[in-house]
Amino acid sequence: MADGFLEKRQQDYEARREAFLRRQRHLPPLKRKPQRPDDESL
Repeated sequence: MADGFLEKRQQDYEARREAFLRRQRHLPPLKRKPQRPDDESL
């Protein structure tokens, strides 16, 4: 009984992980702007 339970949990985890990674790959990469110093004369 325990083996079936663990196998089901593992399959569920792998399916959720694969779906997450698939969604993550389709998102555009974050665009970061360079930080400017407070005093622009520097």
